Amino acid sequence: MEHRRIAILLIAILCGSAVSASAARHPNILLIVSEDNGPELGCYGDPYVKTPVLDKLAEEGVRFQNAYVPQAGCSQSRAALLTGLYPHQNGQIGLATWNFRMYREDTPNLVRSLHQAGYRTGLIGKLHINPESAFPFDFKRIPSSNFSRKNLADYAKHAEAFFVAGDKPFFLSVNYPDAHRPFIDQAGGLPTELLSGSDVKPLDYFGLDTPELRAQTANYYNCMNRLDSLIGELLDSLIRSGKADDTLVVYMGDHGADMLRGKRTSYEGGVRVPLIIRWPERAKANLVCHELVSTIDLLPTLLAAADEKPAADVPGKSLVPLLQGKRAQWREYLFTEFHLHSAHNFYPQRTIRNTRYKLIQNLIPGQSNPGYKFTINRFYVNLPKTIETSAAHIRDSYHRMEFPPAFELYDLQTDPHEFHNLASDVKHAATLEKLKASLNSWRKRTSDPLLHAENLKQLKAEVDQCLVDGNADKSRLKLKYHEYFFFKGK
Repeated sequence: MEHRRIAILLIAILCGSAVSASAARHPNILLIVSEDNGPELGCYGDPYVKTPVLDKLAEEGVRFQNAYVPQAGCSQSRAALLTGLYPHQNGQIGLATWNFRMYREDTPNLVRSLHQAGYRTGLIGKLHINPESAFPFDFKRIPSSNFSRKNLADYAKHAEAFFVAGDKPFFLSVNYPDAHRPFIDQAGGLPTELLSGSDVKPLDYFGLDTPELRAQTANYYNCMNRLDSLIGELLDSLIRSGKADDTLVVYMGDHGADMLRGKRTSYEGGVRVPLIIRWPERAKANLVCHELVSTIDLLPTLLAAADEKPAADVPGKSLVPLLQGKRAQWREYLFTEFHLHSAHNFYPQRTIRNTRYKLIQNLIPGQSNPGYKFTINRFYVNLPKTIETSAAHIRDSYHRMEFPPAFELYDLQTDPHEFHNLASDVKHAATLEKLKASLNSWRKRTSDPLLHAENLKQLKAEVDQCLVDGNADKSRLKLKYHEYFFFKGK
């Protein structure tokens, strides 16, 4: 009997040690990023899209209702995510394909920190940040943008190979091409059921409704439905690996849809994105958070999950307390910005919002915003005529986008799609001044180089120099902003 009691005790001790080791193990991290889509998902209330996979992920985790990227551009958003810094802080203020880059290769980032912490690091899909050498991934597959949507099943296949390749905790970033233009209705047999223009209505923040807009919206939704299926394949491969219960999963969009008043703007359609996080046994399930969060919060969140600390001066906040359903003192204001995407659309802006009001500051007010014509003329037929015959407040909102004033103030509670500028309304004068002061304080606190007029002037001159008859020539773009942004006007 004594031997039996000792054996039972030893088994209990060993089991307890195994449980403790399992609990102490750093989680695997799977970061899923989609292209050019806002929160047009079933779990966010979209009536037309069919996204059962992401809806289930939200049921099993935490859905952030008010999540934002710092800038509505591909490279800018991704660099901010991985460095935890605003674009004006890390230097990736425009597209990597147009030679914009971070100021320094040794900028601390999520990949390097996790790599140094003993994680295996992997990337499937594009990185789209310069220099790529700043991010020491151990494993890379499908480095192209893949906008033709070729071999889509390979994303999950490569991921599964990475999942099972070792026992150390992993960080894998999977970057899908949907829903980037072109809006391909079906690829690889997905989606199995197609939507047409007669099945949908345009997104509300367009303020416009035409057969062309309905057709484009339908194909945008088809891209979203395909994306959901592909993410389903990815999550199935994670289950097959046996590591799903030990994996923190993040899903986010890199910015809003490439449609009217979306991508390349500071409007809600551009900067508000879906963000869902599932962390088995460590985070709440079926929780909706309404706090104002930014994707710069992901770096401190994921490092906290890995028991690592970010650099002391990162502006983001760890989301772990929110994931666990704790009452946390959270930010009052959320900030975004814009510089340019390619050289076609330079129009710098700075933005602040709280739970109700949003202020956009246009840094070169009164000048024509080239991004307006870039979108209107590139993707649509006869849209100016449609705009001119629309309701007055819709027509005015598009005119304001083309020739922005110094400030745009919106009441997102009564005007969620930003059609009515209240900046000149005396009833909102106090709100305007308070937001202006808080925005200026943030710009100073984060060392915004465009606070200095000479920096703004020189950057604009560099961009303008590559324009020939209104067309941008990449070969003529000679960028030197890294040399003077933080060495002038001090």
